[in-house]
Amino acid sequence: MLSALAGISAHAADIAAGKAKAELCAGCHGENGISQIENIPSLAAQPDMFIQWQLVFYRAGARKNEQMQPIVEQLDNEDIRNLGAYFAQLAPPKAPPDANPDLSKKGAQAAAGRRCASCHLDDYAGTKAVARVAGQRQDYLLKALHDYKSGVRSGGGMAAMASVAYSLSEEEIEALAHYLAHL
Repeated sequence: MLSALAGISAHAADIAAGKAKAELCAGCHGENGISQIENIPSLAAQPDMFIQWQLVFYRAGARKNEQMQPIVEQLDNEDIRNLGAYFAQLAPPKAPPDANPDLSKKGAQAAAGRRCASCHLDDYAGTKAVARVAGQRQDYLLKALHDYKSGVRSGGGMAAMASVAYSLSEEEIEALAHYLAHL
């Protein structure tokens, strides 16, 4: 039994090692995983498996980004596990005050009509390999929805997002991004 436990702990994530490795990430994704840079997502409170899968997609070339590629090429599987655990345990970003509640209402209707909560959960905090979208940067949500709609972003379970985003109008994309950013 002890040998079985030793095997499990050998694969357990090391949050302290993840924090140390995340120092590289802070330049773009912000201190404590909260981005201050346009079109760069906040990573704080993203589900562990979501972070891990995105890093694997970047490392494998299924997702492409000039800034991310040289970084992820240096990550081994243990680094990826540690980064996932580290970002998952951080406090989520605080949503800014909603200056346009009418737009949020339209976004809520678009989310309900597309059954966004069926994957992202009722509070949009995400789960397992599904992203937390509540409180994410509005500019990044717009970018991500446009990338899914155009087919620029794909890989893994992203087919559902591409299908949902493809049918969104520009007005719905704007409203949905606004709504989610202000949750």
